[in-house]
Amino acid sequence: MSAPTRKRRWLTICAITASAALVAIPAGAAPGGNSSPFGARALAQLAAERAQSVGAITPKAKAEDDGGGDDGNEADEIAEGADQYAEARTSPGVVAPGAYGAAWTSLTNLASTGGSWRNITDLPYNSDDARYRDYDSNSSGGSGNVTGRMAAMAADDDGYVYAGSAGGGVWRSRTGGGHWQPISDRLPAQSTGALALDGGGRLWLGTGEATTNADAYLGSGVYVLSDPHHGTFSTRSRVGGDELESTTIRQLRFGGGKVWAATSEGVWSHSTKKLSGSWKLEFTPNPDYLPGGSKASDASAAYKNITNDIAIDPKNPSKVILAIGWRSGDEYNGFYTKVNGTWTRITSGFGDLPTDADNVGTVTFARSADGSRYYAIDESPAQMAANPDSGLAGIYSAGSPFGPWTKVADYKQLAADGSALTSSGYMPGVQSWYNQFLTVDPNDPQHVYAGLEEVHETKDGGATWSAVGPYWNFGFPCWSIDPTKQTGDCNQTTHPDQHGVAIGSYHGRSFVYVGNDGGVYKRPLHGRQDASGHATDWTSLNDGTIDTLQYYSVGVGKDLTYGGVSVTGGLQDNGQSILRSNDRVMGSNFGGDGGDTLTDPANGCNIAEEYVYLAIQVTQNCAVNDGSWVTDPSKITSYNVAPADNATGEARFIAPITADAKNSSTWIAGGRHIWVQTHGYAIRSGDEWTNVYDLGAGRTATAVAASGGKVYAAWCGPCNNQGFARGISVGNADGTGWHDITLPATGTDGTVPNRYLSGFAIDPKNADHVYLAVNGFSRHWTEGPGAGIGHVFESTDGGTTWKDVSKNLPDVPTDSAVVTPNGGLAVATDLGVVYRAPGRTTWQRVGNLPAVAVLQLKLSPDGRTLYAATHGRGIYTINVRDCH
Repeated sequence: MSAPTRKRRWLTICAITASAALVAIPAGAAPGGNSSPFGARALAQLAAERAQSVGAITPKAKAEDDGGGDDGNEADEIAEGADQYAEARTSPGVVAPGAYGAAWTSLTNLASTGGSWRNITDLPYNSDDARYRDYDSNSSGGSGNVTGRMAAMAADDDGYVYAGSAGGGVWRSRTGGGHWQPISDRLPAQSTGALALDGGGRLWLGTGEATTNADAYLGSGVYVLSDPHHGTFSTRSRVGGDELESTTIRQLRFGGGKVWAATSEGVWSHSTKKLSGSWKLEFTPNPDYLPGGSKASDASAAYKNITNDIAIDPKNPSKVILAIGWRSGDEYNGFYTKVNGTWTRITSGFGDLPTDADNVGTVTFARSADGSRYYAIDESPAQMAANPDSGLAGIYSAGSPFGPWTKVADYKQLAADGSALTSSGYMPGVQSWYNQFLTVDPNDPQHVYAGLEEVHETKDGGATWSAVGPYWNFGFPCWSIDPTKQTGDCNQTTHPDQHGVAIGSYHGRSFVYVGNDGGVYKRPLHGRQDASGHATDWTSLNDGTIDTLQYYSVGVGKDLTYGGVSVTGGLQDNGQSILRSNDRVMGSNFGGDGGDTLTDPANGCNIAEEYVYLAIQVTQNCAVNDGSWVTDPSKITSYNVAPADNATGEARFIAPITADAKNSSTWIAGGRHIWVQTHGYAIRSGDEWTNVYDLGAGRTATAVAASGGKVYAAWCGPCNNQGFARGISVGNADGTGWHDITLPATGTDGTVPNRYLSGFAIDPKNADHVYLAVNGFSRHWTEGPGAGIGHVFESTDGGTTWKDVSKNLPDVPTDSAVVTPNGGLAVATDLGVVYRAPGRTTWQRVGNLPAVAVLQLKLSPDGRTLYAATHGRGIYTINVRDCH
């Protein structure tokens, strides 16, 4: 699985078999026999995730191995989470470039409602909050204050630092980190792929995150900011035309008066002097798979022109090397350079650095300021498929980008140099296709920082390494769960999973800045280390002024202790956040990835939190715990209550769960089956769920809703563009009356399209009156059978028939909907929130959120406040009465 699917919870004891299967031991027996919290559950889960992410081989190799059989995964079996997030927006076919840009234009042209959004998560979020050291928490791991994933970093010598987030835009600090301000809110894409400062001090932004993980968004091109100390990005600052729209951009490199862009559709270049005019396509290995090409609709098209980096010889900028290749391997993977004017694959003379397609995957280059040394990280597709420990081919050094290259580190060496990842099944570089950065000290060609899952440093050109930013502190002798300390006697580390790096100065001191799944951290460039090689001087820069938290869900309930409400939410790789009404610092009461969320409206400390694939934990005390369960298991206050589809793998990555709108003790969960339990937050075992309906083999629920015992379930199966199908099933929570609704197979106009069905909103006054939110894009943008038109549909007869009520709603993926107390309808989209007032047929834009995906909407217990869970800018609220 992708790094976001990794379960970081470390506290249940399991056994690891040779095949990385998990064999659970009763929870009550767990703590007493576990001398190290970095124990079997963590290792087993990480190994299991690793096992699911390997086996991604090229179509050619598969055909050779199994006699030519085709399992339908010509696109190299991308990590399942990434598949599912993407297919919701692309099925039943392929989306043409420009879809999001057109949607943003349409959205900004809508009339606006009254009112303004208020960000309620713009305060520090402490992953080590001492209040929440329960059984399923990662508190005390050592990451400290966190925010959402940072994909790219840039910094100068005047104290200005720039952080490019995965889904929340670009942020600027004028104080060497901290006191952040957003500077790209006016752009139609808030997903960052690359940031770079050129020799003139201009800041270049490549939009579209290129980590190929579960929730990466495409971009709208490259932008440049001439005065990054004071200015902000705008659509007028885009470089060139729309050639790079709907791509991802992994690197921007400069040389010979040009900027080079490594994108998901080949390598492009543009003049750095004249910013108008089209981008030039320098090289693409498989042009037939590009938009407009003869194979553009092929299932593997998105992975046929992946480019990773560009190395330009500063002494002769006409000498360029391209690192090309899909992380899971393909025939075109390799290094290319121009020979007699033609881009040609390099097949020899590189020394230790592989050149064969099987061993060239995701690659990152770095060079010293004086051009005397080059470094490279290479992820090997073959090793990723065959080696359960690591996919890292190595880290390499050379005097020229043309080699010969010498290997200066492999995963075993890095594991032995203070790493927290020393156990079989999860070692340094195990996710090197996702985690990579590389930079060289501008004043010392031998001083290098390399980012994988952890941060590694060498001061001697790679002869020796130190894990200065270990994955976490669990398992180290200095660690303890003591709630009076952040992370025992260990020093703070960074959040795991490294993506961006920059070196800059503030008040004459040099610092290294790293961006990862937990935000931004810094330390002195020549910082201190303890005896284990761990840095003693990391500082989290996630001070609450930067909020790029990536929520999948939000829950709201009355805070019976402090008054007001308690707000919770599930996050990408940052667990579950909890914000009590008197908090000045938000805490984390569950670790890992947070999926869907249930919160008791009457008591905000009654919480059910989904990890992924319907792994559900429940607590009735907000998971407040001082860690004493380590010696006394009876003090555990959170419980695993997953229904059976979790164990069988028959649920989606982020699977739907809900409570009956009329009875909060009745829950519905969807995998292949529709599950119901009636014990509310007092549930203590997965055995308490009842299977009330089988959607059928190969089908899995995408949305569920219930009111007064009536249940609606949407499903897909197959869920990708190879035979995509969708449907709706309706029945009762007691198991009676279940049936499939007849929908046109190809989604004719006016009927429910053949696209991903993402959410229901039931009229609280009439359970037969229901709205349906439909994801993806219409047939104008989507090549695929039955893409149809429309995003919001209404039924007044319990789902038997549906009417398109989209009207002037922009053609943009919709994710969630809620009926407001006055009878209005609020809808969450990938670009913000829209609202239809009662008695009206047209839509208005709610407030002025940046172009950020809103994945879920919830109402406060009194119905007066609308909560929006954004995937990149935290949680926002607005008064319902202002939406008119």
